[in-house]
Amino acid sequence: MSPERQWWLRVPAVLISPTPVFAAMRDDEPEDVDARQEPVLALVLLAGIAAALATPTARTLFDDPAYDGALVAVWAFLGGGLTAFAGYFVIGGALYLAARSLGSLGDYRRARHLLGFAVAPLALSLLVLWPLELALFGGDRFGGGGSDDGAAGDVFSALELGFGVWAVALLL
Repeated sequence: MSPERQWWLRVPAVLISPTPVFAAMRDDEPEDVDARQEPVLALVLLAGIAAALATPTARTLFDDPAYDGALVAVWAFLGGGLTAFAGYFVIGGALYLAARSLGSLGDYRRARHLLGFAVAPLALSLLVLWPLELALFGGDRFGGGGSDDGAAGDVFSALELGFGVWAVALLL
């Protein structure tokens, strides 16, 4: 099996059994490092979009009449991409420095790749929670008031927070 395929198979595996996935990152062979770059990019981008959509700003986009569904999608992609880029390099750098201070021998790339796989729950939340939210609430999820106010909206907000806690737990 090719190294690329192995790393793509580790994407869902990190949600179920993360220890072997993170242990596999110790392999610093150039072909192995190259093979995990695309899965890391996909995870980080999806997690960034999920993080952008979970912000208070996203919850009020439809309050501005200039925004429609297509513009929200573009906003989510661009905002998520910027969030992902900044988080990948800034949080990855902080993770690298923290790990080095604790005695890790890993490099900056490995720290970023570790972060990329640790945010898999956030990527999963984008694929699981957001279709449900849009089906239940429609555009109300992007505007003040509406059907997402109250207990149902709070449940989804708590679930989003739960996915974030899961990602932090994987990182630790």
